[in-house]
Amino acid sequence: MGNLPKQLLIGLRLTISIAALALVYTFVITGISQVAFNANANGSLVTVNGKVVGSTLIGQSCPQEKVASDGSLKITIDTRYFQGRLSYTSNATTGTLQPCNAANSAGSNLGPSNPVLKATIKAAVAAYEAAGVSAPVPIDLVTSDFTGFDPNISEAAALAQVNMVASTRSLNPRKVHALVESQVQGRILLVFGEPVVNVLQLNLALDTQQSSLAG
Repeated sequence: MGNLPKQLLIGLRLTISIAALALVYTFVITGISQVAFNANANGSLVTVNGKVVGSTLIGQSCPQEKVASDGSLKITIDTRYFQGRLSYTSNATTGTLQPCNAANSAGSNLGPSNPVLKATIKAAVAAYEAAGVSAPVPIDLVTSDFTGFDPNISEAAALAQVNMVASTRSLNPRKVHALVESQVQGRILLVFGEPVVNVLQLNLALDTQQSSLAG
């Protein structure tokens, strides 16, 4: 018992020392990230004319899913823009489907034999084909990812939508095709993953360069 005060003092010193080191470490790492990786450290935000319009990490252009009056499943897409993957995120308060809701990440959790998944894929394929996307429709356009707001699609999925977007906006398909190719991001470190296209960045480039894509 006589050593208790001494042991408590040692424990207190260790606690203060570790807390100080943790605080220093946090400030050092934060400083390095702000200097060397400023955009990444602050959410990879995208700004247009000084206004934040989104993040390269969060998908925005998600097809909308709804049940028609006859009970059939319908997928609606905005043909003015390139579309990302399907999304099963929902409103956390109401529980209703709210595609690309970055505040409530969620996948469908539907297995490959689930009839709901099959119906959704069939409806998405029909929607894209009706919009002018030639068969076979790339698989990433008719399925979701586990987050619910994947920001990227494959190069094939982006190119498949060229005629759809060009037709809706009365643009030159060859020029829109070239725009897509200019937005392709290669493999990480030239090895990992597959080439992808960030849908938000592509759509922003589409709006910015629209006048030069006509004719």
